[in-house]
Amino acid sequence: MIEPSRIRSLIFFCLLSLAAFSQGSDSLIVQQMREEGVKFSHNNSVVLLTTGQEKFDDMFAAIDRARSSVHLEYFNFRNDSIADCLFDLLAKKASEGVKVRALFDGFGNDSNNRPLKKKHLRALRERGIEIYEFDPVQFPWVNHVFHRDHRKIVVIDGNVAYTGGMNVADYYIKGTEVVGSWRDMHCRIEGQEVNTLQAIFIKIWNKVTRQNVNGAEYYRGNDSLDYFDNLKPDTCKSAGNKMVGIINREPRTSNKIIRSFYTKAINASKDSIKLINPYLTLNRTLKKALRNAVKRGVKVEVMVSTHSDIPLTPDCVFYNVHKLMKQGVIVWMYQPGFHHTKVIMVDGKFCTVGSANLNARSLRFDYEENAIIVDKETTLQLSNLFDKDKADSFRLTSETWNKFRTPCQKFVGWFAHLLAPWL
Repeated sequence: MIEPSRIRSLIFFCLLSLAAFSQGSDSLIVQQMREEGVKFSHNNSVVLLTTGQEKFDDMFAAIDRARSSVHLEYFNFRNDSIADCLFDLLAKKASEGVKVRALFDGFGNDSNNRPLKKKHLRALRERGIEIYEFDPVQFPWVNHVFHRDHRKIVVIDGNVAYTGGMNVADYYIKGTEVVGSWRDMHCRIEGQEVNTLQAIFIKIWNKVTRQNVNGAEYYRGNDSLDYFDNLKPDTCKSAGNKMVGIINREPRTSNKIIRSFYTKAINASKDSIKLINPYLTLNRTLKKALRNAVKRGVKVEVMVSTHSDIPLTPDCVFYNVHKLMKQGVIVWMYQPGFHHTKVIMVDGKFCTVGSANLNARSLRFDYEENAIIVDKETTLQLSNLFDKDKADSFRLTSETWNKFRTPCQKFVGWFAHLLAPWL
């Protein structure tokens, strides 16, 4: 005979399971992220900037209207034509009395083929631009193996913010000889969450510079500043009323927040998942979540590039997506260039745009930041872009896999996947 207390426990568990099943994936992810300390606000506009040209045109126009401050945090500023245009504009604003503060990552700078050197930094400072390097790479060159600042944040007058996957480099517009066109995504945010992005920037700025920048003038996300009137508009009916939350990964404080979001977003899905990520090395938890989503009847679509800007990691990616394909995931192989976009869309209800890759570096080590956008219209815009890119992709099948990868390349992929915890 079953004890009454045991029966009550079973009934309670069944009720909880039923409630979780009936709860929408959007409300569930908001609830779960709030439990981990993420704050959401409802008064935001989000504009998707889907090409390098569109991102830089929009951002330059906003910077040109700046009256008080321009804050920039990037993994790197590649010393090329687009950076020259940006620094000329920033110097102009500095001469007008605008406070211009810029941060870049030491490893990110040294690892690109057109780095900013000390003479360039001196020249920029002489033009009124405060620019600092986060964690400069120094002998014995191991200090920067782990915690890199991979975030991309720009905040103007505390009122308009940009975030996404793009650094400052002309190949976002021109492409490169190695990979062809460079496909990436950014977004512009206006509303309360601009204050959150500003707080992230100011915290690391004060840490690096040992200054004490703060004050109400930097937190104007709720203000309506009419001089930013020449930017790409948010054409959604939900403009100004979008729910957005910022997930910010910092070593030793919020280590697991990015992987927790992706895992819970996938586990919350009921109908569909569309995922684009360039370095899809994945961990076991995420692989399991994707497999389980397929078993629940969720249509899971993943898009990765046939080209990449680095060695070995793409071999691991190809190995992973082949395994996922055999487990029921629909895999699209993007061909024209390198798809560096980092987005996920779940059930057509919420999505994310940000800097985080789905590799060990972003999930375990680096400073990263993503915007969670709980809005059907913005998610639909991203979903339509995904579907459009299918026309430039081929679907991975057993037949196309054998045409795409030689036996030797398949072996390299198997070997590379063993290194996934460090890629």
